[in-house]
Amino acid sequence: MTRSKVTRIAIATLVTGALFSVCACGVSGGAAEVKEAHKTGKVAGEITFRTLQLKPVFTGYVQGVIDSFEAKYPDVKVKWEDVPGDGYNEKLVADAQAGALPDVVNLSTDSFQLLGDRGMLADVAQLDPEVAKEYVPGAWDQFKLPGKGDSVYAYPWYVTPEILTYSTSLFTKAGLDPEKPPTSVEQFFDYAEQIAVKSGGRYSAFMADPKGRLPGDWQKMGIPILNARQDRFTFDTDKAVEWVERMKSLYGKGAMPKESLLKSDDVNQLYGGGKIVFGPGSPGFVKDIKQNAPQVYADTHVAGAVTGKLGHIGIYAQSLGVKKNTKSPDAAAEFAKWVTNGPNQVAFSKKATIYPSNAKGLADPYFADKGDGKDAETLARAVGAEQLKTAALDANTPVQWTNQVGDAVVREMQKAIQGEQDARTAVKKAQEAANELLAKTVRK
Repeated sequence: MTRSKVTRIAIATLVTGALFSVCACGVSGGAAEVKEAHKTGKVAGEITFRTLQLKPVFTGYVQGVIDSFEAKYPDVKVKWEDVPGDGYNEKLVADAQAGALPDVVNLSTDSFQLLGDRGMLADVAQLDPEVAKEYVPGAWDQFKLPGKGDSVYAYPWYVTPEILTYSTSLFTKAGLDPEKPPTSVEQFFDYAEQIAVKSGGRYSAFMADPKGRLPGDWQKMGIPILNARQDRFTFDTDKAVEWVERMKSLYGKGAMPKESLLKSDDVNQLYGGGKIVFGPGSPGFVKDIKQNAPQVYADTHVAGAVTGKLGHIGIYAQSLGVKKNTKSPDAAAEFAKWVTNGPNQVAFSKKATIYPSNAKGLADPYFADKGDGKDAETLARAVGAEQLKTAALDANTPVQWTNQVGDAVVREMQKAIQGEQDARTAVKKAQEAANELLAKTVRK
């Protein structure tokens, strides 16, 4: 799925799961040097809670959650710190090196891996053995690490699912039925080809953006990204070659804006200007255009994401990690559960375009209401929630697919799509480069 370039601070804050690169810096020390904290049975002490760029938009909400927790547990004092997004991972590394990680810290899937791999986070499955059942299973599983068994290193917080957004008028002009959106990658490409033929170059179907499309497209096509041991990339298959060949063909026919292959264009602007049929696959995008481009909003249709044969969707997840050697494990664990409980996640979701990872929260009637089926924002919320309940969530980017791996793969894909090398060579070279990077990570 191509990620939208967000403009509003609330949206920018709440889709950061894939915006930060996994830092290559090492963290001194390892799991053996950091002693795991164990509960004492007493919820007390002072804990530090770090969030990522939630002030000032969500100050009232977060402070209210803290106040209600402290009222329930008067022996606990929560110190809240909110930090900017720029350099967030680097700050985490520096704090880890200095032994100054917060007791409870907001993590994306990237930063969770950064600290979890180095033994800096508590195993919350061990700290809280019964807590797993409180969350949507797929969200809980996002915070496991390869080779670590059933250990989970963060409490799931909010998630953002992938949906499908498209221009009703352009869909119709291309001879397609807006009530019959594509459901597989292959069908999506078929639709894109028809759009390219019918448009005569006046508009395109979707953004090329290989980095945004991979590995999601491959997962939805049933291509095995990793081997069973999760220590080798295995996507060098006929199906992956087929994907590259199809992308090359569509690119040549004008199904994608030429410039979108090599640089990140403003998809919102292109969609708003009637230059592209499929908009960003984010519920936040729908809310954004409702506020800023009413005419575009009125022409926008919403459907479930392209899932493929296995029923996969992509999600972006945020979590709360607990410092492995926190001095107040009971307070830290209870507070993380408090922030991520059903009522608090529902309240947060009503203030921002996000969804609860908490199963009871996601079951709230607010997320099932489709209204009359005509309002895109209401429909997007219901469609996203339904997919979170029913679809397999393992199409989220594997932790092994770091930004460095993605860049290496994309370089080869770009060459093939432009005709500079054949598709089979591109996939082979991409897998070799990805495995070299993965091997270096394992050796660290």
